[in-house]
Amino acid sequence: MQIRIGRSSVLLLLPFFVSVCASPPRGIVILCAGDSLTAKAYPHFLQRLLNADGIVARVINHGVSGNNSAEYLAYLCDPVREEALQWERPDIILLQLGTNDVRTDGDFLPTEKFVANMRLIVDEFKRFISRTAEPSRIVLATIPPIPADTPFPFSAESSRRVVDEINPAIRALARECGLLLVDNYGIFVDRLDLLPGVHPTRDGFRLLAKNWYETVKKIIKERK
Repeated sequence: MQIRIGRSSVLLLLPFFVSVCASPPRGIVILCAGDSLTAKAYPHFLQRLLNADGIVARVINHGVSGNNSAEYLAYLCDPVREEALQWERPDIILLQLGTNDVRTDGDFLPTEKFVANMRLIVDEFKRFISRTAEPSRIVLATIPPIPADTPFPFSAESSRRVVDEINPAIRALARECGLLLVDNYGIFVDRLDLLPGVHPTRDGFRLLAKNWYETVKKIIKERK
């Protein structure tokens, strides 16, 4: 006896077969968000660490040199860019901002404004969905020290604000939003030779990448 299946029945069954046969996406997508400390180098070294460990990953660098928190918020919320970034479906978002907020020129922002901007940035990233249809995992980081003798547009006041205002605000925001926190300040405190100014040396960027990498590995382990 032959059983005939009509065209409409085939169409109804097709999504079922696609869902059964589809395999979960391989590897992870990591979106790196921040200023020049992101834009210049660490995502490159993070990609190399992941490759060396046999982890299939794509690291996307969306650091924007010179941006303070207000400028990065505007960058992120541009409708075309927002859609493009969401389309990447990142599994993990690494976020570090604040260094340019303590400048003494036109980029200067009071700490209260910095916190308000960061909340909005985190809220924006919370709308992102990963390739596994789960919310993207957001990781926040403290910012590295600024040596007191760093030239204009930074000053000794910039150095103080990092310690007394910006990093405490970042830690509080991580607790408030339930985000993982990476301490990119502490790794340089005893290695100021790798931080001659605002930007680390090449080895300093490698150290920064390694610090992010340790947390990324923990997240990947949790997913298995």
